[in-house]
Amino acid sequence: GPTRALIANSVSSAVDKTRTSRLRVPLIVGTILVLDQVTKSVMAARGSLPVSIIGTDVEFRVVRNAGGAFSTFTNATVVLALLAIGLTVWLVYTLRRTTDRLTVIALSLVLGGALGNLTDRLVRSPGFLRGHVVDFVHLGPWPSFNVADSAIDIGAVIFIIATFRASSSSKAIVESPEDVT
Repeated sequence: GPTRALIANSVSSAVDKTRTSRLRVPLIVGTILVLDQVTKSVMAARGSLPVSIIGTDVEFRVVRNAGGAFSTFTNATVVLALLAIGLTVWLVYTLRRTTDRLTVIALSLVLGGALGNLTDRLVRSPGFLRGHVVDFVHLGPWPSFNVADSAIDIGAVIFIIATFRASSSSKAIVESPEDVT
C-alpha cells in the first residue's frame, strides 16, 4: 500500500544520499591532498626567499615545521606522525558510517588535510616519520601554514556548525508542539 511505498522511497532516498556522500569523500580528500602537495613542492623548490603579496603582512615564505600547530612539540615529530596515522584511521572509520552531508564534507576536509601533512612526515627530510611539514603562507603575526592546515581548520569549523545544527534540530523535534499533546 501507500505506507509501504513511502517507506521504500525513504529508504531509497537515504541510500542515494549515502552513496552521493561516499562519492564526495575521495573527491574532496584527493583534491586537498593533491593541491597541498603540489603547492608545497612548488614553494619548496623556490627556496627560502619570501615572496611579498601585501608588504610583509601577506607573504609566501617557506618554513619547515618539525612540530605541530604553532610549531609546538618540535621534539615529538615521530609521535605527531603516529597520532596523524591514528587520526586518519579514525576519520576513515567515521566517514564510512556518517550520513549527514555537512559532516561528511567537514570530516573529508580534515582527512585531506591530515593526509597532506602526514605525507610530509612520511616522505620529506629528514626522513620517514620524522619529516618536516612545509608551511609557506604567512599572514602578519600568525605562524605560517599550508593548504592542509587550511583544510583542517575549515573542516573543523564546518563540523562545529554541523554539530550545532544537529543539536538544534533534535531540540526542535523534542520541543515541537505535536509532541507535547
